[in-house]
Amino acid sequence: MSSRIAVVPGSFDPPTLGHLDVIRRAAALFDELHVLVVHNPDKEAMLPIAQRLSLLEQSVAEADIEGDITVASWSVGLLVDYATDVGAGVLVKGIRSQVDVAYETPMAIVNRHLAQVETIFLLPDPAHALVSSSLVRQVAGLGGDVSPYVPAAVARFLDTGGAHIR
Repeated sequence: MSSRIAVVPGSFDPPTLGHLDVIRRAAALFDELHVLVVHNPDKEAMLPIAQRLSLLEQSVAEADIEGDITVASWSVGLLVDYATDVGAGVLVKGIRSQVDVAYETPMAIVNRHLAQVETIFLLPDPAHALVSSSLVRQVAGLGGDVSPYVPAAVARFLDTGGAHIR
C-alpha cells in the first residue's frame, strides 16, 4: 500500500485555532501530513517565518494532534514543487467563505495542471468560521484579547510582547 501524503500550506501569521482544526482533521485523513509555513509576497508579515514555524510547532505539539506531522517552511519556488519533493499528491486548504473559494479555485486548477497535485477544501468548524490571522493581528494590535482565537502558545507569545503588531 502506498502512503497517502498531504500538505497543509498557509502563512500562519499567526497560527489560529481554525488552522489547528484543519490540521487535526487533515491528519486523520492522511498517513503523513506536512504543515508548511509559506511566504506570501502579497502580504506584509507580522512575524518572521522562523517565529511562525516555532509557534506552529508548539501549537501542534500542545494540541496533541495524532499522526505523522512534519512542520516545515517554504519560501522559494512553487508550492507544488515542495509537494512533489515530499511525495504529496494533495494540498489541503481550509476555506471560510465564498471569497476563499474564489481565491483558491484558480490556484487549485493550476496546481493540478502543473503537477497533478489535487486540492481538497475543508470547511471550518463553525466556532472558527469567521476568524482569520488578519483579524487576530488587528485585534491584538488594538490591545484586544485574542486568546479565544489562537492556540495557547500564540497567546503567550503575543501577551509577552513577542511581536510588533502591524
